[in-house]
Amino acid sequence: MRTESALAAALGVFLIATPVWAHHAFSAEFDANKPVKLQGTVTKMEWINPHAWIHIDVKRGNGNVEKWMIEGGTPNTLLRRGFTKKSLLPGTEIVVDGYQAKDGSMKANGRDLTFPDGRKLFLGSSGTGAPRDGSDPREPNR
Repeated sequence: MRTESALAAALGVFLIATPVWAHHAFSAEFDANKPVKLQGTVTKMEWINPHAWIHIDVKRGNGNVEKWMIEGGTPNTLLRRGFTKKSLLPGTEIVVDGYQAKDGSMKANGRDLTFPDGRKLFLGSSGTGAPRDGSDPREPNR
């Protein structure tokens, strides 16, 4: 009986801690000194926790196409900010401002997303360690 209780407690701790391991601070993966501005075409939108991912094809001046992954806030946060499941269908042209991954890969943490008609949506999540630039209306003025 004691062994079963200890096993159940250990399993509970593991299940609670697992999501914490999966989540990371901005500075663990992205570089505030590597801002990027990417103009491209959405190929896929992943509404997964703990962060949504936008996949875009970015055509460079030499004709090469780079496949970028843009990390956004949680799906719930994005939905509250005006995103819907139909906001970023494949083929949608967008511009993303964000910060590149520290390892130099074609991965970025998105800050803002701009549609061709000028509409903007805030992608980032406050309190993650991302640079404060006033884009998030919830950021305190300093």
